[in-house]
Amino acid sequence: MSKIISFSADDEFAGGLEDLITSSGYQNRSRFLRDAALAYAEMKQRGELSEMADDEVVEGHLVVYYQHVAESKLLEVRHSNHLNVSSYNHSCLPHSHTCVDIMQAIGTALQFRNTIETLQNTANIDKVTFVAAPVREDGCC
Repeated sequence: MSKIISFSADDEFAGGLEDLITSSGYQNRSRFLRDAALAYAEMKQRGELSEMADDEVVEGHLVVYYQHVAESKLLEVRHSNHLNVSSYNHSCLPHSHTCVDIMQAIGTALQFRNTIETLQNTANIDKVTFVAAPVREDGCC
């Protein structure tokens, strides 16, 4: 079931809303506004990883771009007690001549920050990003 929700906006915002929706890849205004509201609320409630309390439990994905010679450091992360890695994927990107590993993990914000800092300071690791999972009270799992 869905409900119609209306809101007021100034002319400048209203005039640019359709372009913002389209340039963001959305074809549906309602879905864009829903996703934008949820993303904004989560950012305001939790903040970025760097701003979270050390002991806040976080789940998400580490995405690591690297050269094969750094693979042993990633193996250390996967088998350490710092993060609980529940899923791991490795790919070789032929166009950019780089490897990418994606680790789904759970741990505290401090554990994620420390792991990211370690990886960023490892030779032949080119880029490390973190994508936090959304916070939900209930759902499918």
